[in-house]
Amino acid sequence: MGFVVVAVVDDLFFSIKIKTAAQVLGADVYFERTPGQVLESIRSKAPRLVIFDLDSMKMRPMDAIGAMKADSGLRDIPTLGFVSHVHDDVIARARAAGIDQVLARSAFVERLGSILGPSSTSTT
Repeated sequence: MGFVVVAVVDDLFFSIKIKTAAQVLGADVYFERTPGQVLESIRSKAPRLVIFDLDSMKMRPMDAIGAMKADSGLRDIPTLGFVSHVHDDVIARARAAGIDQVLARSAFVERLGSILGPSSTSTT
């Protein structure tokens, strides 16, 4: 068993990319696709990283990030979000909510191997 990642992602394209990379790299990825269950999933899985699709309207990522960072038991878990590079307002809201790192969608896909790699211990 590898390390655990929770992905708050409902986009099929990115879900497949993340799942495929995780399988190759030995990471255990759990997808959370129910907005009201995000914090419970993070708490129960104790992931090393939580990935958020910041463009997702359904998953309300800013609410989840803010709640996660306000929770003393979850705030130290690293968070990484990906977003369309043209959505400066979304990037600003994610940073205001407390996300640790934001990548453009293309950079996220390009760096996915290092993000999920077994020697990776942080998202910075």
